[in-house]
Amino acid sequence: MSNPGGADPRLLERLREVQERFQGVNDSLASPDLVQNVDRLRVLGQERAELEPIVRAADELLGLIEEHEGALELLHDASDPELRELATEEVSSLEVRIESLGAEARFLLIPKDPLDDRAAVVEIRAGTGGDEAGMFAKDLFRMYERVAERERWSVELMSLSEGIPGSLKEVIFTVRGKGVYGRLRYESGVHRVQRVPETESQGRIHTSAATVAVLPEAEEVDVQIDPNDLRVDVFRSSGPGGQSVNTTDSAVRITHLPTGLKVSCQDEKSQHKNKAKAMKVLRSRLLDKKVSEQEAERSRQRRAQVGTGDRSAKIRTYNFPQSRVTDHRIKLTVHNLDQVLDGELNAVIDALRLADQEERLQGAGE
Repeated sequence: MSNPGGADPRLLERLREVQERFQGVNDSLASPDLVQNVDRLRVLGQERAELEPIVRAADELLGLIEEHEGALELLHDASDPELRELATEEVSSLEVRIESLGAEARFLLIPKDPLDDRAAVVEIRAGTGGDEAGMFAKDLFRMYERVAERERWSVELMSLSEGIPGSLKEVIFTVRGKGVYGRLRYESGVHRVQRVPETESQGRIHTSAATVAVLPEAEEVDVQIDPNDLRVDVFRSSGPGGQSVNTTDSAVRITHLPTGLKVSCQDEKSQHKNKAKAMKVLRSRLLDKKVSEQEAERSRQRRAQVGTGDRSAKIRTYNFPQSRVTDHRIKLTVHNLDQVLDGELNAVIDALRLADQEERLQGAGE
């Protein structure tokens, strides 16, 4: 049957290939010789874990297709009207389940981004809008802190520059936990807020903006940095930070000469700790630049901004008078602004991930 139960024959072929590979991995794992090769054992164990959910879906889908074929035979052979009606209902029900499980299996077949489980380095900067933009930047920082609390992720502050009381010029922090970068990566872009500032006496709505950049935390093996390509400057910390922070040359600025990227850190009392934090941020920015260039090359013709790392476009608007949050990339609007700012971002992130998966699936040509 060319189209069994409505399932795509190409999908079934790929699922059978996965089943065969899964059996091959199991056979290899059962080999007594494998005990002597710890690295090979780890690689095969990881591959088995990645294939297992696909195989479960494949087994269930192929089982449903067999049931569907049996129900079609029953429908074809049945002469009793009541039996034919039952068979017709069974065929329709199975086709719905086959379609649903087929869609799930397609998504499982999309290669997982190896960066998804990385920690994320998040940078928030006040944009246009003066002091109000700085206050919005602080709101966004609190929003991501609340997201981390809800997901039981940890947050490590890397660098913070304050504006007027209640506002931030810039904050850089690292979020660690399961699947952090895979979920937060869609937050990169220009976030716009529409509200009446506390300082506005006429009650007029102002529009301000802040930029968010989410970078995968880089490991030393990801990006090789030649020390000769770095200029390291030390200077005295400015702003709040305690006694010794402001009286010693503990702040560090690192410039990566080939790219012109600059990173400053002054939150720690120790110059060495500030340098280590600055190097972490620099390494992540260089990895992000590398990944973005690769994605741009592969996805030059893609229309959507999702997952491309393009931070030039306005991605989301937070409208306070209407309690509305709109994500412009997927034209999604929710009317629970207070909850979103309190860290309830799952509905938005899940929709963005789904849109990204669908586009990647189309781009792969199935």
